[in-house]
Order: sequence, then C-alpha cells, then structure tokens
Amino acid sequence: MSEGIKDRAGLSDAAAQSRASVLRSRAESYIALSRHDAAIADLTESIALAPDNARAWRLRGESHRVTERHEVALEDFDEALRLEPDSAYALGSRGQTYAAMGRLEEAMDDFDHALTLSPDSLWILEAKADVLTDLDRLDEALEEHAKIIALNEDLPYSWVARGDLYQRMNLYAEAIADYAKALEIDPEHVRALSRRGEALRMSDRYEEALADLNRALDLDPDNDRAFGSRGAVLSELGDNEGALRDLERAIELDQEYIWAYRVRGEIYQELERHEEAVSDFTRALHLEFGD
Repeated sequence: MSEGIKDRAGLSDAAAQSRASVLRSRAESYIALSRHDAAIADLTESIALAPDNARAWRLRGESHRVTERHEVALEDFDEALRLEPDSAYALGSRGQTYAAMGRLEEAMDDFDHALTLSPDSLWILEAKADVLTDLDRLDEALEEHAKIIALNEDLPYSWVARGDLYQRMNLYAEAIADYAKALEIDPEHVRALSRRGEALRMSDRYEEALADLNRALDLDPDNDRAFGSRGAVLSELGDNEGALRDLERAIELDQEYIWAYRVRGEIYQELERHEEAVSDFTRALHLEFGD
C-alpha cells in the first residue's frame, strides 16, 4: 500500500503498525498486573491491526491460558507458531495448555521441541517435570529436577519441587534433605517448612515436625495444609483436642480438604464420637468419589 493511503479504520499502514505496537506493550503491562481481560482486549485490537505479529498471538494465548480459556489459547499458540515455528516460549506455553487439558503426550512433544531450542529454560524444564510426574514417569521427572537444580542451585523453589516429588515417592529422607537445602537459602520459605514438617511426620519425627509446622503457621497463619499436618502431628503426640482444633481450622480454610476430613474422622472414631466420624468419612467419600 502506498504511503498516505488509509486503511484499518482510517489509519495508514504506518499508523496501524505504531498503534498495534503500543497496544502490545500496554498488554504486557496488563499481563504483569494480572489484568488479563484488559490484555486480551488490547491484543485483539493489535492483531486486527497487525495480524502477522507472532508476539501478539503468543501474548494473547498466554492470557487465555492463565484464565483457563484453553481452547482459544491453543488457537492463538498455533497461529503464533505458524508465524514463528521456532519460538520456545510459544511451544512451552502451548505445552502448558495441553497439560492443563490433560493432553499430556502432546504437552511432552511441545516441551521436548522447546528444549531443543532453549535447553536451559527453567520454566519449561519444570513444566516437563510436572507432566512426567502426572504420567507416573517419576524417575524421569527426577532427572529433570536434577537438571533444574544444576542450572541454578540458589532457587529454593527448585529444591522444594524435587522434595515434593521425593515425598510422593515415599523417599522421606531425600525429601527432608531437599527441603533443608531450600531453607538454607530462604529460612522463611513457608512451603519448605510445611512440607518438611509433613515429611518429618511421615518419618515419625513428631517433635521436629511440630517445630517446622509451628514456624510455617507463624509465617502464614492461614496455611490450610500446615494446619492439617499439625493436626495429624498433635494427634500422634496424644493431643487430640489440639488436633481437632487444627483440623477444624484447616477445613474452614478449605472446605474440600479431603485428607483433613479423613484424619479428623479417625480422631473422632478414636474418641468414640462415631456420628461425627461417620459425617467426616461421608464427606471425604463424597469429595473424592462423588458418593
């Protein structure tokens, strides 16, 4: 189109490209502020003005993904990848979308492709490790976590993530060691404290577990999982009334906390409060199996 000829609601090509660029930039700030609907509106207009910009499609796909509009997110990532086939970011984000939809093998394909392009991308390695875990390929997931830690040993989250996987595998000593590494880096890492407390409980180290869980709750007084774990620890230590108070609080914070209902039901049963035990077990069965 020759210079000066108007198009796209009266804008010249140059003006349309300029407006589209500013809209993309504003959308990125909206995304940083978690204002995804505003970002989507800006990116939709930007795409109408400059439809061949892969970044706009990718950013809009990301906002759709974060707001769980998975089908439209896939459409946007597909278009971004048509325009820019070797975008590790778009491949990784599409992989995350597939994973959220339960399409795990397709997610793995995207993650593997993305990692050939950007082998040191921590967030893609983490996403791949999560999918391997969901596929019950736990040894392979551990290998990915080892790569993540090797790339940067100073990230407490990475140690916690591997600790969680060790705990899932019932490797409590290994989990405790990883949570300890996270806490060396960040002594107030609430999840590391809470999860180490749970691993210590599973290792029958109740006093140590209680210390971790108390600290976690000092730092985060509304941590439902820490209340649930501490309730179980208190029960093991013979303080059933304290345990019931903690489990009641855990359930107040998350009324679909299946494990807390089960543990509280067992305590009620031990106390021969069978009507209350039946109520908690019934609730747990309903939440987990739809009974």
